[in-house]
Amino acid sequence: MKRTFLHLLLYIIPFISANGITLDEIKFYNEASDTTKITEILKETYAQDLNTPNQRISFIAKKFLGLPYVAHTLEGDSEMLTVNIDQLDCTTFVETVIAMAYTVGEGRTSWRDYVRNLEQIRYRDGNLDGYTSRLHYISDWITDNQYRGNITEVSGEIPDASHKIKTIDFMTSHRKSYKALADSVEFEKMKRIEIGYHNHRFPYIKTSSLRNKSVRKHLREGDIIALCTNTKGLDVSHMGLITIVDGVPHLMHASMKEMKVIIDPLPLHKYLQENKSLIGIRVIRLKH
Repeated sequence: MKRTFLHLLLYIIPFISANGITLDEIKFYNEASDTTKITEILKETYAQDLNTPNQRISFIAKKFLGLPYVAHTLEGDSEMLTVNIDQLDCTTFVETVIAMAYTVGEGRTSWRDYVRNLEQIRYRDGNLDGYTSRLHYISDWITDNQYRGNITEVSGEIPDASHKIKTIDFMTSHRKSYKALADSVEFEKMKRIEIGYHNHRFPYIKTSSLRNKSVRKHLREGDIIALCTNTKGLDVSHMGLITIVDGVPHLMHASMKEMKVIIDPLPLHKYLQENKSLIGIRVIRLKH
């Protein structure tokens, strides 16, 4: 009787995350079906008794194969924690999967725990506090999440690693493309964030290096990869996950070209060769 009463309280008491976010600050695509589906995936993954974060990532990611690619699902009139597992772009696909993998790694299987972890992965210091608290640039996302112990970047540990120096200021240089930056306060906040990435130096694996089997063998199933771009002012233009097909790394991603989540038919090194704006990859691993 006592356990039933406590179970009911979870639904009566308003949801509040560890960082103070309430249900009113969460934007669901379809609250009833999404919360049910999230819980089902978490429970199924937990039951697999997978030992590593990479294994959990790979298992969960394949649950989303075939789902439609939809861009800009995080944008709105005000910044809210968007929970949408029915429509994914490259970044939300990766964030969704690793937030779920992180939750299972904690031994938890509730959609509420997933929502808490999605917030702490997506936002600076794990706390939603307006548009610029979202970690828009992947360099910023890596720096913040690595500092807080969520991930580790292994790019520099892979043989033949290189380094790139770029000034990252694409968003303020293209202010009209970002509705939120029409607000002068938000614009100035973003400018201050970008100052920290003036002449930013980061490790990466060049596309040419990925032709080498000795380099490719260091890529693991379930690795998170950020695809680096030669676009001025921008560090990364695409994200995805590694899956190994017949011993060769392929990219599992929300593809704008195919308009759905796929395992790309091209091996990763050939995918990068075909996309001339891409210069290489950064490799990140979930720690928990």
